[in-house]
Amino acid sequence: MLSRLCLLGLLVVPLVTTVSQAAETTAGERPPNVVILLSDDQAWGDYSFLGHPQIKTPSLDRLAAQSATFSRGYVPTSLCRPSLMSLITGQYPHQHLVTGNDPPKGTDRNLMLKHVRRVPTLPKLLAQKGYVSFQSGKWWEGNPSEGGFTAGMTHGDVSRGGRHGDEGLKIGRQGLQPIYDWLAANKEKPFFLWYAPMLPHSPHNPPPRLLAKYRDKADSIHVARYWAMCEWWDETCGELLTHLDKEGLAENTVVIYLTDNGWIQSVDKPQYAPRSKRSPYEGGIRTPIMIRWPGKIEPRRDDSTLVSSLDIAPTILAACGLDSTPEMTGINLLEVAGKSPQRDTLVGEIFEHDIPDIDRAEPGLMYRWAISGDWKLIQSADGKERELYNLRDDPAEAKNLIASEPARAEELAKKIKAVW
Repeated sequence: MLSRLCLLGLLVVPLVTTVSQAAETTAGERPPNVVILLSDDQAWGDYSFLGHPQIKTPSLDRLAAQSATFSRGYVPTSLCRPSLMSLITGQYPHQHLVTGNDPPKGTDRNLMLKHVRRVPTLPKLLAQKGYVSFQSGKWWEGNPSEGGFTAGMTHGDVSRGGRHGDEGLKIGRQGLQPIYDWLAANKEKPFFLWYAPMLPHSPHNPPPRLLAKYRDKADSIHVARYWAMCEWWDETCGELLTHLDKEGLAENTVVIYLTDNGWIQSVDKPQYAPRSKRSPYEGGIRTPIMIRWPGKIEPRRDDSTLVSSLDIAPTILAACGLDSTPEMTGINLLEVAGKSPQRDTLVGEIFEHDIPDIDRAEPGLMYRWAISGDWKLIQSADGKERELYNLRDDPAEAKNLIASEPARAEELAKKIKAVW
């Protein structure tokens, strides 16, 4: 993994967008459509446009070339359900209180739906501007209508196996026709499309034609299957983007790409390796973030600016002519245009997989982390254990510098505490 990480380096390339009035709409002008492409369990460097020596992602390579592409993107937490909830609300898990995937043993998971009901979500907010919205793929919060979607594939009924997407999880793996059908009926209205399939998420059962491409390139069948899944995910993104082109929708559509959390494939087991999913390390929390808006955002690669999935909700709302909510702490990425950085630090938090207390975040907290420039601090929930890394010199986080840089660690710890 280290060799792949080193391919990027930390070259500073300033992002250039049009001025902020690009997000403004005049009276009678239709606001842009919004499409989120959400990868599920993929390491941040596992794309050919980011230098992976084996994985081929031609569709996402094209999207990256057409987008404001941030290679230093992050999610605040490295587990799918709280990460998705943060994406759609623009809030940290300790704010929206969906900190893990499952409730305490014996607790009805429907009790957790009170959180998605009480918080503003992108579909709810966009509905104020007349948007219709469609959910496909991963969705943990019951029926998608709980989150404000006007339509969706998931039923969310626990008595029928509802948990993290049920019928919605067919999208991508079994084609994209439900999305195409919905778009055909709704393309005359501004729309918000949530495409979050279980790809490249396990089960790693790629089409044989794709597995054949990678079988002899990897020393492990488990790695070969995962690599093939990454290309399968890429293919489905290409199909959806091509459909937007054919339907004449691409020009007035904001496309945003990211992953929910990282994944490093174990070489000897069909599971993730340490320091990836559920961890505070780069393999768990880092993701490329891409924003494409033809004619409004100039395509540009940025390998320096720290951005977060918490920035996506404010950015979408600004593009659609709406204000962020007071609870949103992210920045509008449309305003990065040649200005001084709007933040110097990102912070995040890692919780238990199963939620100990559905009304309080603290009982499930495992780690908090902060990144400022090249420096990254990871500390345990009680603050007694700390790790400090220089990501420029040590992107694999192999050398803990806590003993030699105590003052720097303390400064980052203060920033973590301020946000928490």
